[in-house]
Amino acid sequence: MAIQPIRLFGDPVLRTPAEPVVDFDKELRILVKDLTETMMDAPGAGLAAPQIGVGLRVFTYYVDNTLGHLINPNLDLSSEEQEGEEGCLSFPGIVFDTPRALRVVATGVDQHGEPVTIEGSELLARAIQHETDHLDGILFIDRMDRAQRKLALKAIREAEWMGEPAPVVRTSPHSTFGRAL
Repeated sequence: MAIQPIRLFGDPVLRTPAEPVVDFDKELRILVKDLTETMMDAPGAGLAAPQIGVGLRVFTYYVDNTLGHLINPNLDLSSEEQEGEEGCLSFPGIVFDTPRALRVVATGVDQHGEPVTIEGSELLARAIQHETDHLDGILFIDRMDRAQRKLALKAIREAEWMGEPAPVVRTSPHSTFGRAL
């Protein structure tokens, strides 16, 4: 278990849809621990596997003192919306109003393949939607209206972290890609 570097905007892994998890093994449990430790160290309200360079449908969250993770999520969103500040660990220091559904019911599985249902509103709903978007290659700036997005892109261009080299995209948390060598 280790804190991993967080991929920044511009890295292709953030725009690549993640693959469903099919193996519920030790490597997956290590990935969940790495995501959790990295998120807590950052600190953040959530972190998706692509943000640490792993193209799998896994995310962790920490909202209102509740720590959890969800694998292969499916969302049922309320029609009622909320508008509020949103940031992202892949966009350090960038925070803008972003529309989201007010409530969400998320279903998926845990690291052992057991069914999980998470119901949340406001910040928890925002975090679950944000992290699931990461798994689909969607970024929070994509959810903004045209004027907000223009302001956000200007702030991103001016950010000192913009232009950092992008590391390699992996489909496994380990260099062997799950194969014995």
